[in-house]
Amino acid sequence: MTIIPISVSDHVVDGVWSALQSEAQNYSEKERALSSLLYASILDQSSFCRALANHLAEKLATPEFTSLQLRKLFIEVFRADGNLVESAATDLVAVMERDPACTSHLQAFLYFKGFMALQTHRVAHSLWNEGREFLSYHLQSRSSELFGVDINPAAKFGRGIMLDHATGLVAGETSVVGDGCSILHGVTLGGTGKDNEDRHPKIGQNVLIGAGAKILGNIKIGDGARIAAGSVVLKDVPARCTVAGVPAVPVGGTCCPNPAAQMDQILGESTEN
Repeated sequence: MTIIPISVSDHVVDGVWSALQSEAQNYSEKERALSSLLYASILDQSSFCRALANHLAEKLATPEFTSLQLRKLFIEVFRADGNLVESAATDLVAVMERDPACTSHLQAFLYFKGFMALQTHRVAHSLWNEGREFLSYHLQSRSSELFGVDINPAAKFGRGIMLDHATGLVAGETSVVGDGCSILHGVTLGGTGKDNEDRHPKIGQNVLIGAGAKILGNIKIGDGARIAAGSVVLKDVPARCTVAGVPAVPVGGTCCPNPAAQMDQILGESTEN
């Protein structure tokens, strides 16, 4: 793997890192029982990159593949693909902005399995692109065991994505998810047939996918679309369209420009603004 300098947005990464350090310091004083964890995870780390590598390594470690080995691997991957670090910071911002149950960056970083599963997938996908498929499958398997999220390493995910609750999320090999999407628990981005071909959904930008929705086959979900909870989507969905039902059909008016940011899952008339 060729090592190149990390190239990330100072504004996003530094802002998130500053918030994490401030929050960790505050909680270490309020919750003494957690001070060792907070120092090890944040306050004793030199950067967001290293904190992320350390946290994922501690979570994913096994007796056979230790946290020390994983930490070294993650740092290597982050140095080779600096976009991963910025994507992680952008994902963290997305969680803070969209999830009313999230009270701090630190809460999401340490405890939200959707965030951790997505960052594990980002590393696995980078390894996949480097031809290290077997190692990427190992990370996929561990993520599935620990977080209840099963994303094939070949699947492509943009940045600024929130996997809310995340339990039961499945994304197949040729799935693509655009920037800014919000995906809830129990969602399947599934294929159809068993031929080795492009067989999974292509999700545009700023799409909201409700809990339990199933999107099947090589179909396109347009930018800013909204998929209602429990829907089964078998056909293309136009941009800014809301669909619901089994099979899913268009309902109501057009969506607001960014339903993924608003997280409004109540189906009604046009929410144009």
